[in-house]
Amino acid sequence: MSTAHSYKAAEQQAVNAASRIAGATWRRLVSFLRMLLQRGNQKFTVMFIPHSERKIFNFQISVFALLFVATLLSTVLVVFFSLSAGYTQRNERYTQTAESLASSEATLENFGNEVRELDRVVTEFRQSLESVLNVVGNEAARGFLAGGVGGDLASFVSESLVLAEDVRSITELRSLRSYLEGAIGPLREIEQVLLGQKELMVDIPTLWPVRGGKGSITNEFGPATHPISGEWYLHQGIDISWLRGTEILATANGKVQRVGDDPRNLGIFVVLRHKYGFVTRYGHLDRAIVESGQEVQRGDLLGYMGSTGLSTGPHVHYEVRIAENLVEPRQFLSITGGSGALRR
Repeated sequence: MSTAHSYKAAEQQAVNAASRIAGATWRRLVSFLRMLLQRGNQKFTVMFIPHSERKIFNFQISVFALLFVATLLSTVLVVFFSLSAGYTQRNERYTQTAESLASSEATLENFGNEVRELDRVVTEFRQSLESVLNVVGNEAARGFLAGGVGGDLASFVSESLVLAEDVRSITELRSLRSYLEGAIGPLREIEQVLLGQKELMVDIPTLWPVRGGKGSITNEFGPATHPISGEWYLHQGIDISWLRGTEILATANGKVQRVGDDPRNLGIFVVLRHKYGFVTRYGHLDRAIVESGQEVQRGDLLGYMGSTGLSTGPHVHYEVRIAENLVEPRQFLSITGGSGALRR
């Protein structure tokens, strides 16, 4: 009991001490605020005494009012000097810009002349490049042409005008124009070479034999196990599978050598003879629409995919021979890289 009583007495003493300290602090704060308010409300009399006999003008102002006026005047002065400094800087920049524009008028005129010359050369270069890409004629070339053959000159000119700060930009434009002019001649030579190669390609069996690049190679050229008999044999071409009725095309210019039906092997088939000793054969057709002796062009329709003869499903058996010697068809199909040429 004595211990609890001592604890209570100590706690009461601590509370009393804290109360006394808080009370003393509060009284000091109130006394300070009262003193500040009294001094702030003190007034000064300001008198204006004229040198003539006019009436003396005077007024009273408190310390608080005087501090407010002083603060307001200081703020106005700071803002004024800040605006004045900003105006001076902007004025200097405007002056420099005007001088720079005036000094660059001749340069921009020369730049405009160079741009017009460059536009002429770019047009000629673009025409030559389009001719080359049209000869190439593949998907990448057609996409490039559809995209505008590298874009137009307007975007280049707009960027160059921004960057044309001195004569160096004109020199760079002249160098670019000279480079493009030098490239036009070689492009025309390339076009002639490609035209010659294109004439050669139409006589070599490089086109994918299924319309639209469709189909997948399901049986490769070379030794294989027969899917029906299970015996080992030499597969003389490649098998390309797709839907029954899909169009089968001539892979090169040529002449129909034979149209036949071999129920125990290739079913309905077409044999074409081409230049340079090439012979191609297309088997397991659903039906053929060409006749022996008929001239055909690369990409002409020969018949439709089927599953005639000894077959497990719709596909076309495609063979390539040179002077009666069997060759791997892939090595010719990969020349043009038809969209289905190397799929399996």
